[in-house]
Amino acid sequence: MEKSFQIDNLSVKIYGQTKEMGAAAADYVTRKLKDAIEKKGRANLILATGASQFSFLEALQTKEIDWGKITVFHLDEYKGVSESHPASFRKYLKERILNKVAPKKIYFLNGDAPNLQLEINNYEEALKAHPIDIACIGIGENGHIAFNDPGVADFKDPKLVKVVELDEACRNQQLGEGWFPTFADVPKEAVTLTITAIMNCKAISCVVPDERKSRAVYNSLYRDISTSCPASILRTHPETVLFLDKGSASLIK
Repeated sequence: MEKSFQIDNLSVKIYGQTKEMGAAAADYVTRKLKDAIEKKGRANLILATGASQFSFLEALQTKEIDWGKITVFHLDEYKGVSESHPASFRKYLKERILNKVAPKKIYFLNGDAPNLQLEINNYEEALKAHPIDIACIGIGENGHIAFNDPGVADFKDPKLVKVVELDEACRNQQLGEGWFPTFADVPKEAVTLTITAIMNCKAISCVVPDERKSRAVYNSLYRDISTSCPASILRTHPETVLFLDKGSASLIK
């Protein structure tokens, strides 16, 4: 680790290499899961997707964790996208970790459910029944957490799950990461956990690599806590660690 410091309640840890960053986040998440299992015999976990999570998920699946005692939720999904679509987050999580570790129970957000409102209601009830011990998230290039882009983010959202419109910066990020062939192919809407749902989690691991995220990281740490940069709210959470690599931390003095 190159540097560690705190801003408000937020712990920030900077690593020289992306792989080192991912391994450190996996260590932190593993400790939180084991603590929960030791205290109550089970743990509840939220996992994120996207290119930012590659190194973390690769490291997490190598840890000695009793996955048979863990219930997993995921953070968001495109509206109308089937699980077989290359960009599906359900497909991503199954292929990158869940099929390999076999958790006790998995709750997926089915963005193509025939009755989407019923799907959202059921997911909210499942979240209420399983208080989350640790959420694993990232920060988007526009400062979003989950799909709570600046235009739809609400720090006092009464909902835990909702359908949102994706802004142009968010959709360009999905295109730039290679999930879709053209901008027109990127969905305009998604189903997402709200900021309320994320902030309700007992602990949060936020993994943010790459220089393209450096401006969003800077704004999250040093600008006003505001929905213009939704991730800035993480500075108010009592147990959040932000894991950065050299690229994403490049604007930090």
